[in-house]
Amino acid sequence: MSARRVEIPGVLPPQVTIKGRQTRLALTPNSVVIHKNGIEFRTSEPFAAWTEMTVELQSQKGAGKLHCTGVVISCSGNQHFGYHVSMVFTSLSKSAQAQLNTLAFAESP
Repeated sequence: MSARRVEIPGVLPPQVTIKGRQTRLALTPNSVVIHKNGIEFRTSEPFAAWTEMTVELQSQKGAGKLHCTGVVISCSGNQHFGYHVSMVFTSLSKSAQAQLNTLAFAESP
């Protein structure tokens, strides 16, 4: 999985919302790394592997919200330093994949 941190003003989502069955996180753009088929973020709460979650990315460029469903494939860390969570998205439509690729591979000026 390749990754690049998105650093272009106006392209970053102003908020990333992650929802599970009993959890809802609102993350800032600086706390996530968007990949072409997933996302990584840090949180104070651990997540079990294979937990299904919904991610909502909102772009500042008026592209609307991008809703993705995925599963947690890795969660490492501890309660003192926080947890690093990796998710992979499942069942993305072609248009959602194109929007995600735009966010994942945006280049710095």
